[in-house]
Amino acid sequence: MKFGKNICILNVGGTKYAFTREVIKDFPLRRVSRLHSCSSEKEVLEVCDDYDHERNEFFFDRHSEAFVFIMLYVRSGKLRFVPQMCEISFYNEMIYWGLESSHLEFCCQRRLEDRMSDTYTYFSEEDIKAEVESRGEEEEQVSRLENTRWLERMRRTFEEPASSVAAQILASVSVIFVITSMVILCASTLPDWDTAKNNTVEEHRIIEAVCIGWFTAECIVRFIVSRDKCEFVRRPLNIIDLLAITPYYVSVTMTALTGENPQLQRAGVTLRVLRMMRIFWLIKLARHFLGLQTLGLTLRRCYREMVMLLVFVCVAMAIFSALAQLLEHGLDLETSNEDYASIPAACWWVIISMTTVGYGDMYPITIPGRVLGGVCVVSGIVLLALPITFIYHSFVQCYHELKFRSARCMRSLSSEFLN
Repeated sequence: MKFGKNICILNVGGTKYAFTREVIKDFPLRRVSRLHSCSSEKEVLEVCDDYDHERNEFFFDRHSEAFVFIMLYVRSGKLRFVPQMCEISFYNEMIYWGLESSHLEFCCQRRLEDRMSDTYTYFSEEDIKAEVESRGEEEEQVSRLENTRWLERMRRTFEEPASSVAAQILASVSVIFVITSMVILCASTLPDWDTAKNNTVEEHRIIEAVCIGWFTAECIVRFIVSRDKCEFVRRPLNIIDLLAITPYYVSVTMTALTGENPQLQRAGVTLRVLRMMRIFWLIKLARHFLGLQTLGLTLRRCYREMVMLLVFVCVAMAIFSALAQLLEHGLDLETSNEDYASIPAACWWVIISMTTVGYGDMYPITIPGRVLGGVCVVSGIVLLALPITFIYHSFVQCYHELKFRSARCMRSLSSEFLN
């Protein structure tokens, strides 16, 4: 930079920063360091938006608050997103100043990847490398991109019920099958079910087979169009789908192998257990209802608080059950209470007392035991209330986060429907 004064002023969105030429020369941001090599005002205007020769001031019509965080990265070496600012908008600011996503902190990198995957069509690194290597083969490249877009569209249809009209229709059909299957499962426990089943046994089998067929086909398609097959298998909801589908095929196989011989009676208990595992299908509704998603996300984020709550309960249960057994039975008094004959038996009383349930099936009869019961109830209220406060705040945060994400998907869905 062979013109102007020794002090250079950067005006970014109305906020001014003063630097010397030596600092500009080795500045970590490429766009700023390019100013040092500019030899004319024309070259300067290729880097910035405007230039004041008299004050040696360079104007950049960019987001001033985003540049503040970028300057913090220049000073401290840590780059994070601006609160209440779109991740993609901040990423565009980073690209403008010459930074890349790798400069972000790891947590912010994951946020950016999630936002990019929600907004743009997903391309893996292998796909990008293949495109660069095969630029000469235009027809093959276009075909590959179309296949990738088709797979991504299919994945969003099956994984994100609010992503399109087709995804909502598919989710509604899936919910109908879940409800139908649950109604049949609940009705099968009624006393009159056996008589009705004997009259319409074929209809019951057909309905059950159709529901299982739908769930199986849905699971297979979602596995085929998934980005990462290993990650798909490790997801909790997919594991639950597998646990809900597998018992039907196991029970059918066992029935076919045992037939009507006496071995069927020995396998009857196993079959009934496997049939009851279909209750896991209700958890499939978490894909379609915001409340269940909020509950799952809260439990995942608050596992430390849940462990802390469990530790509190276990410690209190050990202390109060030992004292209750001693006061009610261990002292060998005339009024010995046989309900508290052992510490494990007293643990049940401690649990229902700390949670203020109080079934009344067992209760202390001695005065010291009743005093201990009152202390146990008060302690339970206090111990349970402490970590629940953190869980509540996390639940509210997760609910607003998922609600905002759902509203964004609904806006895109409305646009798609109008188009």
